[in-house]
Amino acid sequence: MADTILVVAEQREGKLNSVSLETLTAAQAIASETGWSLEAAVVGSGIDGVAHGIAEVKVAKVYAIESPQLERYTADAYVAALKQFISAKQPRLVLMPHTYQVRDFAPKLAGALGRTLISDSIAYRKQGDVLVFTRQMFQGKFAADVSFSCDPPHFATFQAGSYRGDKVEMGASAAPIEKIAAEVAASAIRVKPLDIFKEAKQAVDLTQAEIIVSVGRGIKEQKNIELAKALADALGGEIAASRPICDSGWLPMDRQIGSSGQTVAPKLYLALGISGAIQHIVGMKGSRSVVAINKDAEAPIFEIADYGVVGNLFDIVPALTEEVKKAKS
Repeated sequence: MADTILVVAEQREGKLNSVSLETLTAAQAIASETGWSLEAAVVGSGIDGVAHGIAEVKVAKVYAIESPQLERYTADAYVAALKQFISAKQPRLVLMPHTYQVRDFAPKLAGALGRTLISDSIAYRKQGDVLVFTRQMFQGKFAADVSFSCDPPHFATFQAGSYRGDKVEMGASAAPIEKIAAEVAASAIRVKPLDIFKEAKQAVDLTQAEIIVSVGRGIKEQKNIELAKALADALGGEIAASRPICDSGWLPMDRQIGSSGQTVAPKLYLALGISGAIQHIVGMKGSRSVVAINKDAEAPIFEIADYGVVGNLFDIVPALTEEVKKAKS
């Protein structure tokens, strides 16, 4: 399996994490530039539906790595299964989305194989015969170029929003699927997975949201967040915030966007009263369309916004909400 790129896609409860499509987009670009073959793998139990979904993407082959021990996610089981598979197949490059699940098991997987991991990459480039990955440092203030000095297989993850999942190339026909029976001993699993934790009903994975309405300090008071929520409801989107809002307890921490919160890439991102500090920009720069509303015409958010409105959000947002409702009625 020399000169092969293997994308390990993420699924949970039989559903493909959409960030995996972004990683496949990046992998297709690398494969096109290097001439390497591209294959994909998915890990779990009862994952036929997920495997067939991935097979619609332009890849040479899909591996469904299955075991009863993989039905519920544990780092121990995933590492055991993937270590066997990767050791046998020896791909040159293993790519994964930089999700909470992947960042849990990927370092251990790379270490178990005596390799290193370049995590949270935002881009790559080919420099001669070497692949160079770019990752951000110091909360997005600097970008570092990193390459591998060890032997393959090489491991890297891509940050959510670095590539667009809707740009993934679909295949002319479905790729073949090979089922792999992983040997995972029950004794190798040192933890017992419980139900997936949800802090509250409003807890949400914002990386899956297509529309996000985000508020910053310009909202002034907690009660004013209802204006943003009304707009989000009208648009069928999710509410989010910059760090000061979550630090104040006005919204739960799982709603925070930025370097110390979630990294998102929705189709539409509305920034209400957000100045645009680099720590926040890092978390939403992959958004397809950014609309900023801010009374400060010099706010940094306007530098990355596709559409900017200079004005009082307390006048603009209610009017915008009403227009959205009229358009949908």
